[in-house]
Amino acid sequence: MLDLRLYMLQRITAILMAPLVLTHIAVMVYAIQGGLSAAEILGRTQGSLGWAAFYGLFVAAVSVHAAIGLRAILHEMAGLRGTGLAIFTWAAGLGLFAMGARAVYAVTAA
Repeated sequence: MLDLRLYMLQRITAILMAPLVLTHIAVMVYAIQGGLSAAEILGRTQGSLGWAAFYGLFVAAVSVHAAIGLRAILHEMAGLRGTGLAIFTWAAGLGLFAMGARAVYAVTAA
């Protein structure tokens, strides 16, 4: 039952990430085409709750999605099971979330 839940959670995060990725790419292309510098981009994103929420959601979805994917790869390729696999999955997910959250904070904090 856990495998089905993880499978569904990974698919749900994929569905959630699709528009987030497209929006991110569109914004980056717009910023680059507009000739914005990194300092100008940071000036526009700092203090913005909207961008913090957008990228916070993005980071959360990617962290969950990637951790479940790494879990499947490690299970199939290395044969890891049980507690070790669960510990790895949680560590990967939390590590990715921590790094992403730190980046979001750095970009959006006032």
